[in-house]
Amino acid sequence: MKRRQLTQAQQEIRERKRAEAALEAERALLARCVEERTADLNAFNTELERVVRLKDEFLASMSHELHIPLNAILRMSEALQEQVYGPLNEKQMSSLHSIEENGRHLLSLINDILDLSKIETGKLELEVGLVSVESVCQASLRFIRQDAYKKRLVVNFSCDEAVTTIWADERRLKQVLVNLLSNAVKFTPNGGEIGLEVSGDQAGQAVSFTVWDTGIGIAPGEMRRLFQPFVQLDSRPSRHYTGTGLGLSLVYRMTEMHGGGVAVASQVAQGSRFTVTFPWTLNQKAEKEGDRATGLSTTTHALLDRLTTSSPPQHATILLAEDNEASIAVLNDYLAARGYRVLVARNGQEAVERTVEARPDVILMDIQMPGLDGLEAIRRIRSYKEFADSIPIITLTALVMPGDRERCLAAGANAYMSKPVPLRELVAMIEAQLERVKA
Repeated sequence: MKRRQLTQAQQEIRERKRAEAALEAERALLARCVEERTADLNAFNTELERVVRLKDEFLASMSHELHIPLNAILRMSEALQEQVYGPLNEKQMSSLHSIEENGRHLLSLINDILDLSKIETGKLELEVGLVSVESVCQASLRFIRQDAYKKRLVVNFSCDEAVTTIWADERRLKQVLVNLLSNAVKFTPNGGEIGLEVSGDQAGQAVSFTVWDTGIGIAPGEMRRLFQPFVQLDSRPSRHYTGTGLGLSLVYRMTEMHGGGVAVASQVAQGSRFTVTFPWTLNQKAEKEGDRATGLSTTTHALLDRLTTSSPPQHATILLAEDNEASIAVLNDYLAARGYRVLVARNGQEAVERTVEARPDVILMDIQMPGLDGLEAIRRIRSYKEFADSIPIITLTALVMPGDRERCLAAGANAYMSKPVPLRELVAMIEAQLERVKA
């Protein structure tokens, strides 16, 4: 009996050991599987990071390469239209206007593609501040008014008197409105009407911007495709309406980033209504800040208007650090016509040397230059005690990727302007920097 019990106990022990061994083997196998899976995931993530990095580098490179020739085209057309090189007849002025118009259209397409890419990678950051609703609406309407006039469209605008300011990224809000208004003009037949309406919902703390038209309308089955990127509702090679299909996708994404929403109502052959809704914060402090924001905007416009009647200081010397000969020629001629003395440096090292020798009043610094780049040139200039903060440095660069502005300012620049820069705005910035130094 004892022997039988012992044998049974031994059998149980052996079974338990076999079970433990099997469990241990299964654990080891599971551990190996987890380790292999982790290694695969790490490899995948590494490859994904590499692809994203290469994509960002490609976009930055293509942005720079595309903006440089566009910058030269737009600057030259602007300088010619201002008759810097001599008087022009009506036909020549019309041709130059067409060149500038098409160049700016191409620029907007490039910027749309870059913006969408930055949104998809989470690298588009909003610069939120108090925005004058009336000002941003009028600016958006000015952008499309000429095209509307050509089609004999009636342009309507109404704004709720209670809505004065909102917290938003002014540039992106204008981009949203211009996209919607441009579509309204595009899809409305000659002699029709378009409009922009602003209304405030104090209870819901929301502001709605509605763009409407009496155009071709949208079929119910096409609604779900409206906000997909690179989608045209009429995708035939012979389609009547041009475009990339990015505008409404950007409208949706940028409104969503603000914490808002988009609504659409449309009937075929009768027209459409696109409504974007933004959060609305009502408080006394916001209104006061809004008044100050509007005042600054008025000052800026006044400075731009003053350029048509006043000349810059004759003694002001500008150092232009730029390696593109077309840009050098246009800027040199335009600034000289405005009364400035212009010195040229074609790389970063030359910019540093000419700063030390000539002590210019303002430096216009390109970033991507051969040898020593613009950022390092700024750092070296700022390393001299006498130039630590005395000379205003304005960066003029085709770099438009996330963080570019911050890197320029961190290096020691006083202002950042992305190419192509309108020449009158550039002169306004130069005068503002000169006045800042005098103060």
